[in-house]
Amino acid sequence: MLDVALKMINTISDNGYEAYIVGGFVRDYLMGKKSNDVDITTNAKPKELLDIFPTAVIDNADYGSVTVYFKDIRFEITTYRVEENYSDNRHPDTIIYVDNLDEDLKRRDFTINTICIDKFGQVCDKLQGKEDIGKRLIKTVDDPFVSFAHDALRILRAIRFATTLDFELDFLVREAIKENRYLLEELSFNRKKEELNKIFGSTNLIKGVTLIKDLELDSILKLDKIDKVKKCSQVIGVWTILEVDNIYPFTRNELKLMKDIRRALKENPLKVETLYKYDLYVCSVAAELLGISKKDIANVYSKMSIHKRGDIVIDTHDIIDYLKIEEGPIISELWDKLERAILNNEVTNDKKQLLSLVEKIYTKLSN
Repeated sequence: MLDVALKMINTISDNGYEAYIVGGFVRDYLMGKKSNDVDITTNAKPKELLDIFPTAVIDNADYGSVTVYFKDIRFEITTYRVEENYSDNRHPDTIIYVDNLDEDLKRRDFTINTICIDKFGQVCDKLQGKEDIGKRLIKTVDDPFVSFAHDALRILRAIRFATTLDFELDFLVREAIKENRYLLEELSFNRKKEELNKIFGSTNLIKGVTLIKDLELDSILKLDKIDKVKKCSQVIGVWTILEVDNIYPFTRNELKLMKDIRRALKENPLKVETLYKYDLYVCSVAAELLGISKKDIANVYSKMSIHKRGDIVIDTHDIIDYLKIEEGPIISELWDKLERAILNNEVTNDKKQLLSLVEKIYTKLSN
């Protein structure tokens, strides 16, 4: 990845401009972690970058951001700039392109995200980001009280980095978060959810939850049930516990999953009927929330004779033809009792045996 990124900045350099790899990729590289996206900063302006990379896409002309895909790797390239006035506590009102890397780095969020790699592969650390990585410390580039007032999302980003990297928040950063936490109310729930997903999806989830509570962000974030959160390997499991379906934006699939997980929790995810009804994934999440091992769930699931209706060797047409009846409400009752019989090993998944049982069930239901 680094070799490809170096080719990118050397291509920009060969065209007469400065360019550096910067941000999360460099931080993760120094920490021995893999990173997928690479950010590049340069004094080349967007139109000049389009001359160098004709297939580039300008994400936001006003922001000076260009995206280039090279060898299936996404590179986001931004022009050196300074930012002025944040009337919405999120986006700068004015962006001014500059020709100086130092000025560009001063606008960034945290020192650990300001470390650069130049075209020779040498690390360039102007704001002591490596030192803070060594201390495992989250510090803002600017005064944290000013930094969070400029961009309130940095409050959640600070907690996210402290959680995912297992770093500590600098004392002033903690104090500034407490003082500026009200600014989170102005952020869209979509943006808040994006950051919370990364916190809740971390293996260090409990640290993130503890920070949210300790810094008194739970009420502002509408996470009234955060005390009930327990370690869960699936983000959807955490959201299920929080019960904020009508507050945060969820997809239809996410809403259905949460609804099914809650039902599985009540119906016992270890029961074959529950596993059959809601599938292995839903029941595995429910089981984890109940402290049941995935191994136990997988063991029960593997022994089930059927996992979905499509596994049954007869269908509705077979039932109708065999009983010589018309389709109606009774068919659903037949299927329900038939599926339960198969799941409880009262009958084998054999066409002759199933149709014989269907006839007996139908006779009872008809009388």
